Amino acid sequence: MERSLTMELVRVTEAAAIAAGRWMGLGKKNEADDAATSAMRKVFDTIPMRGTVVIGEGEMDEAPMLYIGERLGLGYLPEVDVAVDPLEGTNIVAKGLWNSLSVVAISDRGGLLHAPDMYMEKIAVGPKAIGQVDLDASVEDNLKAVARATGKDIEDIVAVVLDRPRHAKLIEEIRKAGARIKLISDGDVAAAVNTGFPDTGVDILFGMGGAPEGVLAAVALKCLGGEIQGRLVPEDEAQYERCIKMGLLDPKKVLRMEDMVSGEDAIFAATGVTDGELLKGVRYKGNIVTTDSLVMRAKTGTVRFIEGTHRLEKKPNLVMK
Repeated sequence: MERSLTMELVRVTEAAAIAAGRWMGLGKKNEADDAATSAMRKVFDTIPMRGTVVIGEGEMDEAPMLYIGERLGLGYLPEVDVAVDPLEGTNIVAKGLWNSLSVVAISDRGGLLHAPDMYMEKIAVGPKAIGQVDLDASVEDNLKAVARATGKDIEDIVAVVLDRPRHAKLIEEIRKAGARIKLISDGDVAAAVNTGFPDTGVDILFGMGGAPEGVLAAVALKCLGGEIQGRLVPEDEAQYERCIKMGLLDPKKVLRMEDMVSGEDAIFAATGVTDGELLKGVRYKGNIVTTDSLVMRAKTGTVRFIEGTHRLEKKPNLVMK
């Protein structure tokens, strides 16, 4: 892939975040998501690549744009797989909470798992704990392994878990082991990425969330040298058959990094929509808008934080009005 695509992708997530951020705290999650998706689609059409959406807003008959199978870019090489989440955390934006992101990931064609829209059981850690955790191990054993790898006492370990009734037993086991928990309402891509940065105070992600978000997190952690493991959780026969149709012949096997993002190279970009541990949210002052973004490339291991100042009167195509 071309190195220049890293900055091109930041333009995409910036546009989506700026569009969605206007809806922060207004209680209108669908409107925020629509704004982000429209802005992202428009900027994608200016990028010199031949992209195919493998993780998007739904199937062609379910999503007006950024659907699975949609072609993006100007049609030039390189040919890439594209995974998008124009607004990770629609409820977060509607309520004005923390850690909503606009997210894009790409890899060489065929490099991303075509994850179906269903639940995935996940465990994710940063670079210091790579190779030390196992989705099939007990919660306590995984926490002890992360403690050893990071040089911490187990009571200093912070685990992030989505605040859902299905996680009641998991939460009990984490507390029984002596670790601390940060419960989040939504947004487990941000939580997984945070495990790769010590300053966020997050050591491990546990629990069940969306499978598409698991692949996005895998790209980010591949760039960071971290690790994620996942297992799909089909809830009925229709979801099980969908896995088979998408080429996942054993839907219940543990998916490792190389299963979710198999190519040598991949790029991950995210822009904060609301404030979080890693990125600030969008700030508006008249026609001046400030964004805070992260972009990373797996092949080089480069991690960039980018603060952008945008004059909207000079960028009429940055945001769909």
